[in-house]
Amino acid sequence: MTLLNEIPLSALQLYLTAPYACSYLPHRAARSQVATPSFLITPRVYSELVQRGFRRSGTFTYRPRCDTCHACVPVRVEVAAFTPTRSQRRALKRHHKLSVSLRPLEDHEEYYELYQRYQAARHNDGDLESDSREQYRGFLLQTHVDSMLVEFREDGVLRMVSIIDILSDGISSVYTFYDPDVAHASYGTYNVLWQIDLCRKLLLPYLYLGYWIKESRKMAYKSNFAPLQGLLQGVWQPLPEEQT
Repeated sequence: MTLLNEIPLSALQLYLTAPYACSYLPHRAARSQVATPSFLITPRVYSELVQRGFRRSGTFTYRPRCDTCHACVPVRVEVAAFTPTRSQRRALKRHHKLSVSLRPLEDHEEYYELYQRYQAARHNDGDLESDSREQYRGFLLQTHVDSMLVEFREDGVLRMVSIIDILSDGISSVYTFYDPDVAHASYGTYNVLWQIDLCRKLLLPYLYLGYWIKESRKMAYKSNFAPLQGLLQGVWQPLPEEQT
């Protein structure tokens, strides 16, 4: 009898979704390739899927498979070779008073209120998940893999929440939301730097940042964390400078 944690990737089924409006590039249609059934996607299997360009939203594991567009590039930071820039060092100094707690995925009212404020301020164009409580839970609080919630506070005040997955060769940054009302804050930058440092502490070589799209302003920040590798033609390789 095959044990669940020994199930090969070949046991999964892959299907293509119907076309839908792209969330990042206007006037384009997107499609996704989805891995099912979700209960077979164990932490080990999910690590292999991420290495092949997959990502998850809740228990929904997918990768872009658009008919004519190939703009989405899976990217990861080479942790051992990363050195923060001057502006990133300023972000570390600016937010050095943040206290950090690692927690299981929990549904707290305080988290949801911060999520709503972040969505309203940063993503009010309707291109991301709905901010209903049920959508929030399905998007961030459901998982079949090794996931954690990271809580950042300043003098007891919740400033940022990040969801991460622990993989066999790195950390996958799932989603982060933070206080949009603090002037001159660099919470997003600080969060990625903190995740890189956590990879180092766990002796994990990569921080997976999801998909980078050259034409998307919302994805531009990822190219700031060099050296960055992209999954190009099925091979992880340095992302060419002319692309960034």
